[in-house]
Amino acid sequence: MKARYSFLVFILYTFICLAIPVGILGQDASPPQLPQTVTNSVGTKLVLIQSGRFTMGSQISEEGSKEHETLHKVELTQPYYLGTTEVTENQWALVMGPSMITEMVEERDPKTKRFIRKIEKQRPNPMLGSQLPITSVSWEDAVKFCQRLSELPEEKKEGRTYRLPTEAEWEYACRAGTSTAYSFGDTATSLGDYAWFVGNSKRNNMRARYPVGTKKPNAWGLYDMHGNVWEWCSDWYGPYPEGFVNDPQGPSKGSVHVRRGGSWDCLAPDCRSAFRFGLDQYYRDNDFGFRIALSPP
Repeated sequence: MKARYSFLVFILYTFICLAIPVGILGQDASPPQLPQTVTNSVGTKLVLIQSGRFTMGSQISEEGSKEHETLHKVELTQPYYLGTTEVTENQWALVMGPSMITEMVEERDPKTKRFIRKIEKQRPNPMLGSQLPITSVSWEDAVKFCQRLSELPEEKKEGRTYRLPTEAEWEYACRAGTSTAYSFGDTATSLGDYAWFVGNSKRNNMRARYPVGTKKPNAWGLYDMHGNVWEWCSDWYGPYPEGFVNDPQGPSKGSVHVRRGGSWDCLAPDCRSAFRFGLDQYYRDNDFGFRIALSPP
């Protein structure tokens, strides 16, 4: 009798041991769904960008195409979040606190008003509530903002670590599934509906940026990917890799960092999805800003 009881206990124990892993494996096969948007503690809204493949760069026939925009296939293997707008003065002030910032302004002849040169000038940290994009920030300033935002209590609690997007992530999001010169088509006829650029901005006013999100978004809900202010990316600037590449991070070293998207002070071709440019990481100008990225915790 005792032997029979022990045998039954053994059978029951074996069944439980086999059944539990099956249940666990079944749960692992369907990972939790990521939210489509995230709004953080300083009011930045980020939208989920799903992984996928695209062709990065431009056709030689594309108007304004440059030789360093060599076409190549890219796959982004992981989803990520990207700010729906450029970082605003309000968000900057909430994170960085009271301070002075350095900006580049034009020096002009008092009588003739002719341009002489650009000079550095300090002004108070942007005011709370301003929806203008933060400008006159260097690449290093933008990286420091991401670090400090990540250290805020609510962000640490949620496990969020912010960063600049890679150049590939930026172009993939800008294109929003398109392969045309702009996210809305091949010609700049409709650019004014989506962007602040030299064709519709007050270019003679050297502070001619505009509140974020006042133009049409692209198909993925991202505003001002064309125009308004330039946006820093994390990559060092350099030649594109040849052939197919996964999750490119840019060169391992360099002398200048990538900026993307054009600005209110740019001609239409400089606002194209593929247009790229590099500048020193300490460089600041009044049409330089950025937007933030976030990998899912």
